[in-house]
Amino acid sequence: MRILGILLSGLLSGWLFWNVSSAPNATEKDELLLEILNYVLERGHYDPKIIDDTFSENAFHQYLEGLDGQHRFLLQTDINTFKRYRYAIDDEFKAHNLNFFNISHERLLSRMKQVEKFYPQLLETPFDFSKPETISLDYENLEYASTVTELKNRWRKRLKLSALDRYADKKKEERKKKEKDSSYIMRSDLELEKEARELTLENTQEYFELVNDLERKDWFSIYVNAIVMQFDPHTFYFAPEDKDRFDTSMSGKFEGIGARLQKRNQEVKIVEVISGGPVWRGKLLDVGDAILKVAQKDEDPVEIVGMRLEDAIKLIKGPKGTEVRLTVKRVDGTIEEVPIIRDVVELEEVYARSTIIQKGEKKFGLINLPKFYIDFKDYGERNAAIDVKKELEQLKAKNVSGIVLDLRNNGGGSLKTVVDMTGYFIKEGPVVQVKSTGGRKEVLSDTDVGIVWDGPLVVLVNEFSASASEILAAALQDYKRAIVLGSKQTFGKGTVQNVVDLNRIITGNTLGDLGALKVTTDKFYRITGESTQLEGVKSDVVFPDRYQYVEMGEKDQDNPLAWDKITPANYTTWNATYNYDFIVKQSRYRIQQNKFTPLLEEQARWVADQQDDFEYFLDYDSFANDQKEGQTRSKKFEALDDFDSQLQFKWLPEAGMLAKVNEDYTEKRNRWVEALDRDFYVNEAVNILDDMGISFKSQPLSQRKN
Repeated sequence: MRILGILLSGLLSGWLFWNVSSAPNATEKDELLLEILNYVLERGHYDPKIIDDTFSENAFHQYLEGLDGQHRFLLQTDINTFKRYRYAIDDEFKAHNLNFFNISHERLLSRMKQVEKFYPQLLETPFDFSKPETISLDYENLEYASTVTELKNRWRKRLKLSALDRYADKKKEERKKKEKDSSYIMRSDLELEKEARELTLENTQEYFELVNDLERKDWFSIYVNAIVMQFDPHTFYFAPEDKDRFDTSMSGKFEGIGARLQKRNQEVKIVEVISGGPVWRGKLLDVGDAILKVAQKDEDPVEIVGMRLEDAIKLIKGPKGTEVRLTVKRVDGTIEEVPIIRDVVELEEVYARSTIIQKGEKKFGLINLPKFYIDFKDYGERNAAIDVKKELEQLKAKNVSGIVLDLRNNGGGSLKTVVDMTGYFIKEGPVVQVKSTGGRKEVLSDTDVGIVWDGPLVVLVNEFSASASEILAAALQDYKRAIVLGSKQTFGKGTVQNVVDLNRIITGNTLGDLGALKVTTDKFYRITGESTQLEGVKSDVVFPDRYQYVEMGEKDQDNPLAWDKITPANYTTWNATYNYDFIVKQSRYRIQQNKFTPLLEEQARWVADQQDDFEYFLDYDSFANDQKEGQTRSKKFEALDDFDSQLQFKWLPEAGMLAKVNEDYTEKRNRWVEALDRDFYVNEAVNILDDMGISFKSQPLSQRKN
């Protein structure tokens, strides 16, 4: 991007004088890295933070979270020792000093060795699964153990919970075998307990093997990110290996399960299911599911709770055709094992796709856009704007009466494609305002007076619609060009990041690869002058969904940039013949009267409750009853799958597609429209289009200054 070029040229011009040619060593490299990061953040970040004692204290707590977030190793006495650095991290960062990191790193390694020596002893004695006990996994509010004895007891409980989980699974397996074959002799509880304990021992050994594989540089990355992420949640340091993985992820193809993962509160969660991948094809996982364990085919599972995300991903990814078994906790709290055959995941499914929707005698169209994709090397190549235009023209040729633009789960992408795409629905005018590092403001506008689609338009969004999606939805809403239907608000990410190769900041570097920094350089604003940061885009019509009470937006991240507003742009609103207030009132009434709405609301509240439940029973009867209650409750919500829109869907091949449609392509499209037929939100979007009417016409209002 142009902004990246400006940023890099400014940084490089200030640092070309520094020639590093001394003999390499780890300390010198780390000190150099801190110095360069300090410089880049101070001059390149959109909103540089004051690096003071408050900054230091926040970095201190975030570092401890990354170092030992589950309080597995460190004691309160260790934390007390560290506290003398609580207000010193800012000074050490500025002075490129490693004292605190060195002390904390050495202490952690010492405690880990201590735990590694005593945990096998805890698994030598059989667990009493009849003894009433509980354990809390609320790590954010859990105090550090005050003594080694207390730490041992915590480890005992965690190991017991792990063994109990396996024991309960084995009890179920035995009962199923008995049901299938009445002559089968079930194994005793003592045998099952011993086997579960042995598996827990093996799993814990594997965990320590992974932890022991971590090098000093891995822990130093945690320390560095505790500092740089104080600027905002999207500023992040990539160590050399991490940068390589980042580059690989941008290639558009990889081998794995086809899901994007994120770590939160020590859990690895599904944040996106990639269309066309193994998970998507088998309907195996959902957004919000947490992965607890990972097992290769014919091997015992490895617990990944508390494990580094990168290490968990290493276990989950693998060659095409191999099997991985994931133990997942569903968003409703139920736990099950899911086998997945890895495959090549083509990111071609981020491409725009469309379908015809038949409602009685009327035809409508829907365009699904999972991402604002682009080839930065050649804009003339395939990109989101070009593809959406083709789909619009294809739908127009089918004489549709209205169009739904589905931006749900669209996390953003290219800004240029957003500007071009907005122009398909308006005559001309500003689309988004961008304020860059240094305060420079630019208004990006559609200058093409041509309109591709001037008919009824509904934009679908949810909590995962972010960044570029929010720009498009906001622009169409501000122009009063479309009705936005979906969650209460979108994600609320109103910032843009650029990746700076830190190796380009200096010359003659012999200390080794320094990695890269993803740094926030710009902020987006609506044409009204309001930021999309934190606030996102508020839907005109809100439809309840199961994630509405779960904290997952920008405002729920650590250190997000603030919401603000700037001077509005001059723009002309769109004038339609339909009555906006009436349309919205009708839609809200239908949603209120929908028999599924109360169940959706109940599901949403239950999901939120499950997310906040950190208490677990350690006796079998209570543990099993708790699981049974959860499964019974989740079955109640299976009634939501009974919804049938009574609409008819016919997907269209991608506009201009030259290749012959194959079986895999057909299966993907069939699966897609089958899901749309049971989609509450698509059904209501069509109802809104129907209310708008085929007489939808437009006349621009007089120019107004805002």
